[in-house]
Amino acid sequence: MPIALPNSTLVPLQCIAAGALDVAFHAAGPIDGPAVFLMHGFPYDIHAYAEVAPQLAARGCRVVVPYLRGFGPTRFRHEDTPRSGEQAALGNDLRQLMDALQVERAVLAGYDWGGRAACVVAALWPGRCAGLLSFNSYNIQNIAQAMVPDVPRNEHRLWYQYYFHSERGHRGLAQDRRGLCRLLWQLWSPSWTFDDASFERSAAAFDNPDFVDVVIHSYRHRFGLVPGDPALADIEAALALQPPITVPALTFDGGDDGVRPPAPAVQHARHFSADRKHLVVPGVGHNMPQERPALFADAVLSLVNEAWPGRLALPHPSRG
Repeated sequence: MPIALPNSTLVPLQCIAAGALDVAFHAAGPIDGPAVFLMHGFPYDIHAYAEVAPQLAARGCRVVVPYLRGFGPTRFRHEDTPRSGEQAALGNDLRQLMDALQVERAVLAGYDWGGRAACVVAALWPGRCAGLLSFNSYNIQNIAQAMVPDVPRNEHRLWYQYYFHSERGHRGLAQDRRGLCRLLWQLWSPSWTFDDASFERSAAAFDNPDFVDVVIHSYRHRFGLVPGDPALADIEAALALQPPITVPALTFDGGDDGVRPPAPAVQHARHFSADRKHLVVPGVGHNMPQERPALFADAVLSLVNEAWPGRLALPHPSRG
């Protein structure tokens, strides 16, 4: 059923029952085209792909851009479902959305929480993933090692995570979602100049009634401070083994990322097959699809072309 969303460029929205959620999503392009799922992060929303999605649809891709659990019009279907933000939940949500839309195989692309969801599906259900684009490389959490400290210059970047571990942080997020999230946008992408309208367009997604609970659970669970959803225990156990990603993969780091600075290329290489290609993008912070939409779209199209040779429409002359 259609959903109206004011002040949005990715409309109309649709909604579908998928597992624990009624997922709100934007869809574009021919339904029989090569499928691409574009997954947003925290604290962002589907508008990170406002310029990427049309480029992919214009080349003949079936593009799906969902709101994650706790964001925008996406809702839990049952009151007693734990408001979990753990990685197993994000990956399982993506797989169940693919099932609901009857998409057997797709290129999966994302960053932050959305990149983690894509990595989980690629690692645990590789037959569903035709290709992976992951910002920050291998984005599956190693929770068993979560209490091993990083170097001080990286630890200070994670202040917001430690803040969310406390009741003060929980209340702080609930008290001023927009103020805190806007600060994170600024800190995480210091070379990206965004305007008030761009932020407010995404900030509406933080008004979801489960946003605070899902966010707080996510940042506590990844440090082993709270239990996960029992229904997802088997998936979390599989992720604890740090499963390799064997599908064709493109990975990126942002040269100006204020959360996760570029890691040495060999650090994540052991988690990928020989098909992985990695690039550090100068001048990009933590939100690559919104900061460099053309580059992100071209990377996705390269994976689509590899998975489905000859299926892409010819580019518009203005794009070369």
